[in-house]
Amino acid sequence: MSKTRLIVAAAAASLVGGAVAAGTLDDVKAKGFIQCGVSTGLVGFANPDADGNWNGFDVDYCRALAGAVFGDPEAVKFTPTTGKTRFTALSSGEVDVLARNTTWTFSRDADLKLTFVGINYYDGQGFMTHASLGVESAHDLDGATICIQTGTTTELNLADFFRANNMSYEPVPIETNAEAREQFFAEACDVYTTDRSGLAATRATAEDPEALIVLPEIISKEPLGPLVRHGDDEWADIARWVLNALIIAEEKGITAANVDSMASSTNDPEVARLLGVEGEYGGMIGLSADWAANAIRARGNYAEIFDNNIGPDTAIGLSRGVNALYTEGGILYAPPFR
Repeated sequence: MSKTRLIVAAAAASLVGGAVAAGTLDDVKAKGFIQCGVSTGLVGFANPDADGNWNGFDVDYCRALAGAVFGDPEAVKFTPTTGKTRFTALSSGEVDVLARNTTWTFSRDADLKLTFVGINYYDGQGFMTHASLGVESAHDLDGATICIQTGTTTELNLADFFRANNMSYEPVPIETNAEAREQFFAEACDVYTTDRSGLAATRATAEDPEALIVLPEIISKEPLGPLVRHGDDEWADIARWVLNALIIAEEKGITAANVDSMASSTNDPEVARLLGVEGEYGGMIGLSADWAANAIRARGNYAEIFDNNIGPDTAIGLSRGVNALYTEGGILYAPPFR
C-alpha cells in the first residue's frame, strides 16, 4: 500500500472509530435515564439511605446532569464502583458518567482514554490516626500499619511519601470505604490514608470522632471531578457545562428557589444567556434552551450542593477553603458563558 493510501485509510479508520464512540446522548435519551457511576458509599459524597435512595455531593451533580438532559433530576440510576472497577465500568459503557471522588491525572486522561470534564472538588491526601497513639505528624509514622485503598492515586502517593522520607510502612489493602472504616475502627491498622475529604467523611461516622485525629500534612494534589469516555465530544460538553453552570449560578446568585424569577427579570446578559432567555446555546449541545435552569432547579447551585452535603453545618463539616469562588478567596472558577 502506498504512503498516501495508508494515510487515507488511517484517517478513515479514525473517523469510523470516532463515530462508534459518539452517541451517548442519543443512548441516554433512548433508555430514559443516565447511569451514573458513584462510590460504594462515602457519607456526604455518595451514600444510599436505608431505602436505597442515593444522596451526596457527587450524587447531586448526577441529578443536575439528569435535570439538564431530561428536565427531571430523578431520571438517573446509580452504579456503585470501587477504585478498581470504576474505570472499567465507564470504558465498557456500564455507566454514562463517573462521578466519584476520582483524581484527574495525566495517565488516566491519556492512557485510559477518559475525559475529565472539570474539577468539582480540590482536595489533597492526608492521614488519620487514633489519638491514643500520640502521633502528631505524618513524619512520625515510620513502621506504621496503614489502611490503603488499592487501585488509587493514594496508594502511589503513599509509597512516594515514605520513600522520600526514608520511612517504612506495612500496607493493609482494602477496596472500599466501608472496609476501610471497619478495619481502621477495629484498629487493624494504625493509620488510614485517603483524600482529606474522605477522612472527614469517615471520621464523621465514628462512634467517638474525638478519638480520631487527622494529621496536618497534605502530601498531594487531588483535583477531583466527573469524567466520561474519550471520543464523544457532545456528551463531554454537556457534562462539562452542567458543572460550569452550577458554578456560574453561584457567582450570579442564582439558586434553586429563585431561578425562575431570575430568568424573567434579570438585566445581566450572562444570566439571560445561561437561563435560556437569550441566544440558542442549548441547541449547541443538543439540549433545550432551559437546560441550565433545569440543572440548577435539581439541587441548587454549587454552593447549595456543597453546603447541603458536606458543608460546615453537616456532619462532615468541611469549609469551602480553596473550593470557594475565586471572588471569595478560593480558586473555583468557570469559563464565561457566551
